Amino acid sequence: MKNLFNPSDTKEILARLHQLTPESKALWGKMKVSQMLAHCTKPLRIARGIDNPPRRLIGYLLSWIMKGSFFGEKPYPKNSPTDKDFIISDARDFDAEKKIVIAHIQAFADGGPVKCTKNPNPFFGKLTSAEWARGQYRHLDHHLTQFGV
Repeated sequence: MKNLFNPSDTKEILARLHQLTPESKALWGKMKVSQMLAHCTKPLRIARGIDNPPRRLIGYLLSWIMKGSFFGEKPYPKNSPTDKDFIISDARDFDAEKKIVIAHIQAFADGGPVKCTKNPNPFFGKLTSAEWARGQYRHLDHHLTQFGV
């Protein structure tokens, strides 16, 4: 399964990111490309242990139902619900957000399992480093597909 600890998978994600332009349009959803880049940075910050938001009640109640589909092979559904803390509604600078997300992807990948957070995921709770790496890949893949790359 693809994940950000696999160098070829990280290289693929970065190559797809480099195909984005400020004019890239979403095939679904409401985000502009710069907002999507900022949105993708948020879970990377959590996976790296930079941010540590508390678990949400809804995660305690529903994570066991959703974990298999979140980390599985099937693509995420279009227009999947987004936690309010991950919604970016203000205008963002494309070039700045692109540099930031690339830096976080590279730092996560380079750090490997030993640098991965031990903090719980705000929705799923305790994750292995492999699950963090898989989840980051799948989230990025979902949004890059959203923007046609």
